[in-house]
Amino acid sequence: MAALMGIPSILRIAHAGTPEAAEILKRIPIDELEPDTSVRERTAVVFGIPLSPEAFVERVRAEVRARGDAAIREIAARLGEAVEGPLETTREEVAQAYDAVSHQFVEDLRSAAARIEAFHRLQPGGSWINYDEGLGQVVRPIDRVGLYAPGGRGAYPSTVLMTAIPARVAGVREVVLCTAARDGVQRPEMLVAADIAGVHRIFKVGGAQAICAMAYGTSSIPKVDKVLGPGNLFVVLAKRRVYGAVAIDQLPGPTETMVIADDSADATEVAADLLAQAEHDPLATSILVTTSADLANEVAAAVEDQLVSLPTAPVARASIAARGGAVVVPSIMAALAIANEFAPEHLCLLVRDAWTWIGEVRHAGGVFVGAHSPEAAGDYVAGPSHVMPTGQTARFASPLSVTDFVKVTSVIGLSPRRLAEVGPVAARLARVEGFEAHARAVEMRLRGGGGASLRGKGETTPTLSPSPAAAGEGSTPLPPQRGALAADGGGRPGAAGR
Repeated sequence: MAALMGIPSILRIAHAGTPEAAEILKRIPIDELEPDTSVRERTAVVFGIPLSPEAFVERVRAEVRARGDAAIREIAARLGEAVEGPLETTREEVAQAYDAVSHQFVEDLRSAAARIEAFHRLQPGGSWINYDEGLGQVVRPIDRVGLYAPGGRGAYPSTVLMTAIPARVAGVREVVLCTAARDGVQRPEMLVAADIAGVHRIFKVGGAQAICAMAYGTSSIPKVDKVLGPGNLFVVLAKRRVYGAVAIDQLPGPTETMVIADDSADATEVAADLLAQAEHDPLATSILVTTSADLANEVAAAVEDQLVSLPTAPVARASIAARGGAVVVPSIMAALAIANEFAPEHLCLLVRDAWTWIGEVRHAGGVFVGAHSPEAAGDYVAGPSHVMPTGQTARFASPLSVTDFVKVTSVIGLSPRRLAEVGPVAARLARVEGFEAHARAVEMRLRGGGGASLRGKGETTPTLSPSPAAAGEGSTPLPPQRGALAADGGGRPGAAGR
């Protein structure tokens, strides 16, 4: 604890390079997180004996894969989430949800949705073909994705927007959402958000059983190609377990934030930012890294002051005490070195000339620049998805975006001239690796055998075939030309006039 004018604080304060600072900055892998004692009790309610989270998920997976909807209903009933009627939410239920929420809530969701959509439409990417080289990439949306959004004790309509809108922008044909029901009824806020975001089908299923149902399919819930979205420990472990049967986006763990601040920062604002993350979960991480020991002490005092009136104080207090802290450093560069090693989900820069430090940030899910960019605004209305990499995975992973909902197909259509240049290299490399048939397949073309000709007789204009549903949904645009890898001089055959 920090001692502030004789008043103890739960916010630990330490100087960089000390064992105390190392303890504050220590990472705990998701496998080693200690769940609440009630977790094992809940597993016993479902299967009759206490199970570890991993064992529970494996049992759920096996049951759902073997018995489908029946297993889902049994598990849900034992967890107090029984669904008597169809598992799929009806259009009438969605319409009724609008009547159960305020007009202001609907308008706020639409306002947030517009900003999220506008941001994701700015993201680069798309198909391209270099006709000189005969190479390119075709970018296609995934056919069907399954989204998960917590909807039980804690319901987060913002997560529906942050996952479904990028899918819609990407052009996904079918977006499926699973979110839990209590006593057979889903939270109306979740249904309204799903409707505004453009979700096609909604199911009254939560937890690990929802992930398994979307991964393998049941008589009610379709098998999807990719599962995305955050959830509790069971959801994360289920996503990891079904990976391979389906694709997944990431394995988001407890939320985390790191605030870098100098002596220009407002201690009450820093404290508010730390508590905004701490109130999520006792396992959330909220860390201040500052060049000012005085600020660290002021923030610790402000945390205590704000906890007095915070409705979520029990959770926030537990989080700050166990996984929060302040580390005092000699410089902003030293603070950024700590941040890049820690690779936080959220990195807040509350320093002078904050924009000038962006180039030094290498590893973070999102960077929040200056006092007027609180991370809480990013959770709802800024535009980027709030589904971001946690647990140091920002060193190699990215926030959820349009790219999570598309896949890339490489296009190879070499001209006779280009094959004549690169074919001998391919044949020699094939023989080094012991693949004689590979080498012969290339050399056959080089000799003009097998019906092929280096003169290029019968060549046609390269095009992209439209999608099978082109008649009803619009044709697929021809990819644009992209700069040549090497000057060929041949140009795209038949391109004149297009």
